[in-house]
Amino acid sequence: MLIEIYNTVLYEPIFNLLVFFYNIVPGHDLGLAIILFTILIKLILSPFFVQSIKAQRSMQSIQPKIDDLKEKYKGDKEKMGPAMMELYKKEKVNPFSSCLPLLIQMPILIAVFQVFRKGLVNGSFELVYPFIANPGSMDPIAFGIIDLSQKSIVLAVLAGAAQFWQSRMMMAKRKNQPAPKSAMASAMGKQMMYILPFITVYFGSQFPAGLTFYWFLTTLLGALQQLIVFKKMDKQELNLRTKD
Repeated sequence: MLIEIYNTVLYEPIFNLLVFFYNIVPGHDLGLAIILFTILIKLILSPFFVQSIKAQRSMQSIQPKIDDLKEKYKGDKEKMGPAMMELYKKEKVNPFSSCLPLLIQMPILIAVFQVFRKGLVNGSFELVYPFIANPGSMDPIAFGIIDLSQKSIVLAVLAGAAQFWQSRMMMAKRKNQPAPKSAMASAMGKQMMYILPFITVYFGSQFPAGLTFYWFLTTLLGALQQLIVFKKMDKQELNLRTKD
C-alpha cells in the first residue's frame, strides 16, 4: 500500500517530468533535460533548503553560548536541559528546524535517485502518462560526448568539488563570531568537510553518470543558493548592528 502511494505520488510524477523535458529540449539531449529537471526540483525544494541553511547558521552563531552552558553545568544534566531550552527561546532558535526540512526532502530525493538508477536504465516507459509523448527509449549520450548510462569519474570528482565548496562555506567562521570552545566539535566539523567530498566521489563513481550529473548540479545550485542566503543574512545583521 505504501509502495503504491509512493510510486503514484512521487516516483511516477518525477519520472514523467524527466521524460517531458527530454521530449522538449533541442535534439532530445538527456543532459539538457537533466539540467532543466534539476532546476525545477531545486525550485520546488528551495523553501525547505533555505530554512535549513538559516537554522544551521543560527545554531553556529550561538555555539559559543552553548559551550558556556555545557561548561557551567558540566555533570548536571537536570540543570543543563532547562538552561539550553531557555537559551534557544531567548535567541529564537529551534534546534530541530535544520533537521525537519531535510526529512521532508528525503522521500523526494529517494524518488529522484530511483528514477535515475532504475527508471531510465530499465526503460520502464509504460509508466509514461497518456498526455506525455512516449519516446520509447532515451539516448544516454549527453552533449554528444558523455554516456550518462555509464560511470564517470570526471562527474564524480566535479560532484565532490561542489560538495567541498558547500561544506567549506558552511564551516567558515563568521566575522566577529567567537570560535567554538569545543575542540572536539570543531575537529569533527573540519573532518566532515573533507570526508563528505571523498564519500561523494566514491559513490558518484559507482553510479550511472546521469545520477552523478544530477547530484553535481543539485549540489552546485545548493552551494550558490547558500552563498546568496549567507550574503543576505550578513547584510541584515550588519544593518541591525548599524541601527544599534
